[in-house]
Formats: sequence, C-alpha cells, structure tokens
Amino acid sequence: MTTAGETDHNNLPEPSEPLRTPGHGNSRVTDRVGGRVPAALPTVTFPNGLTAPALGQGTWYLGERSSSHAEELAALRTGIELGLTMIDTAEMYGEGAAERLVGEAIGGQRDEVFLVSKVLPGNASLRGTVNACKESLRRLRTDYLDLYLLHWRGSFPLSATIEAFETLAQDGLIRGWGVSNFDADDMDELLSLPGGSAVQTNQVLYNLASRGPEFDLLSRGGDRRVPLMAYSPIDHGELNRHPRVREMAQAKGISAAQLAIAWVLRLSPQACTVVKASTPAHARDNRAAADVTFSDDQLAELDSIFPPPVTAEPLRMR
Repeated sequence: MTTAGETDHNNLPEPSEPLRTPGHGNSRVTDRVGGRVPAALPTVTFPNGLTAPALGQGTWYLGERSSSHAEELAALRTGIELGLTMIDTAEMYGEGAAERLVGEAIGGQRDEVFLVSKVLPGNASLRGTVNACKESLRRLRTDYLDLYLLHWRGSFPLSATIEAFETLAQDGLIRGWGVSNFDADDMDELLSLPGGSAVQTNQVLYNLASRGPEFDLLSRGGDRRVPLMAYSPIDHGELNRHPRVREMAQAKGISAAQLAIAWVLRLSPQACTVVKASTPAHARDNRAAADVTFSDDQLAELDSIFPPPVTAEPLRMR
C-alpha cells in the first residue's frame, strides 16, 4: 500500500513525476516556488498550479539502519543535485526515521525541493491529522509541506480529514493535500464532499504489471485533471526479473528497472512517480530513466506482454 509510497527493491530504482499543488495557506508559503524543475525532466502540474519533476524520490525503508545512514543520505542529496527534487515520505516509514533522514538531506535547500508526506489513517481525525502533520514537520525540520496525503482510508470520516487539511492549509503548514490508495469509488465519494474538490493527487500502485488505474482512475477529477502519483513502478523488484522486460531492456542498452520507470513516465503530465535509491549510484541510474524513450512498436510489444485493462479492476496495494 502506499504504505508503499515507494518501491521495495534490492536496490532497484523507482520514478516519480512532477506535481503541482494549488496555492493554499498564507502568502509566506504560497509565494514559494514548488521545487526546482530542471528543463530536461518531464513535469507535472497539480490543480493548484504548483509544478514538480515527474520523477521523484521515494523513501520507504530508508533511515532504518544506522549502518546505511551515510550512504542513504548521500543518495538523497545526489538525487536532488540531479533534479529529482520531489521527495515522498510518510510518518509510517520507519516510524518517522525516513522523515528524519529527509530532514537532514534537505538542510539548507528546503526551497529547492517539493516535499510530500502522509498521515496514517489511524491519525486522520480532525485533531489527529493536525498533530501528525506538526510532528512530521518537526522531524523534517521544515515549516511547511508541499503536499500532505492521507495514506489510505481508515475509520475516520473523510469529511473530518478534509477539514483538518483545510485547517493546515489556512495556517500555511501545507500547500495542498491529496490521498493515496483510493480506488475509483473512493475518489467519487471524496469529490462529492464539501472541500473534496481541492484534492491534488492520488498516489497509487501503478506499473507494467498493475495497469488497473488506466481504466478508471486516470480520468477521475474531471476538468481539474488530478494527476496520479505512481508508487512501486518496478513492482517491488518483480519487473526487474521479468524475462521479457529484461530482454527489451538489454536490447535498448538500459536496465530492466530503468525501462519500467520510463514506461510509467510516458504518462506525464497525467501521472508522476517516485523511486527509492539507497546509494548515489542508484540515484544516478534512476535519473537516467527519464531520458529513455520508446518506439510505437516497443510500446505495442509491452502492451502484448502486459495487456491494458478492458474493465474495472480492484485497486492493488502493496
């Protein structure tokens, strides 16, 4: 689940697309640039107008081992230097360890990044969401988030979570909000609620082996064109081992992981994606995926291996 906001791995890369978030909050926050967007990277624009790189960095499992701290910190900083300035994290990841690592990585360059975090459904009451956000900000060593997402649906009414998001935006603590792991019916319910139309993104599992969101989620949001944020573009490493994916990647002179990431990025600006890197070399490999292109024949071949959905499918979560 976005519990899997990023990819599992074996040190496999994952992509992220640029995000744009509407200008919520006081002018102090609203006037800030939504992260540096290098010209060479595809971008995504959120309904609120903020723009971010379509390929970003995920942080699931980062920050949990002291022995890996220096290398993971260097990986995040390398990613930022390469233009992967959208960083996705969550209070759930390592019980705050990932947020603390990100806070250290972005020190002195907060305005260069587009920062996304997530609230656990068990904290998503009106008061709980506000308190959880403040704790995330403390761990991240910043005074605002560019996007704050509900990690997945829980028992608290969506209306209460929306009200909390609105409070946080009015106080300048977040620039926009979104959801994660919401299926089509969840999105319809959200959009029907007062304030629900302010949603900026839906972070979901989407990759070659999980194409269900193409059928009914890409079109959700109507004229506002709420972009999807894809997590696990390599399907937790499974696509890295797929024989046909490996064969095509080898023919193109790239890795299977880069092929899988690039395939998700083809949807930009309708979607963006986040990919984890645990080493600087891994971050460089992820960035290179944004330069991969496909011929029509290659896309048709991938469609034959991983057929697009012809009917609605239940949303997968990992």
